[in-house]
Amino acid sequence: MIDRLFLLKFLKFCVVGLSGMVIDFSTTWLLKEKAKVNKYIANSTGFILAATSNYIWNRIWTFQSENSQIAVEYFSFILISIAGLGINNFVIYLLNDRLKINFYLSKLLAIGVVTVWNFLMNFIITFR
Repeated sequence: MIDRLFLLKFLKFCVVGLSGMVIDFSTTWLLKEKAKVNKYIANSTGFILAATSNYIWNRIWTFQSENSQIAVEYFSFILISIAGLGINNFVIYLLNDRLKINFYLSKLLAIGVVTVWNFLMNFIITFR
């Protein structure tokens, strides 16, 4: 059975992730649709801005980290997020480019996959 604290942290992580998703989608949409930036550059920019916001909120609220080595913790979080970005772009490539599923639906599905990856890796590594 899943530990209640683990489940609570996952739910908090998801709430933080929703705020990050707003940052991610709005940045991606502005860059891709209005600034006509390449969809992968727009997606990557939105993802990194959201990851930085997510780190701050997850450090404070989800994991209540008191680690004094903030730079090391942030670097770990960002490395996991960058790996997640690779997974994110790969899922978008498969769904949008190969299977011709709508870009934003593909992005939403990719976010679901990456949410599980990011939570588990940050639970195990960054905020252990």
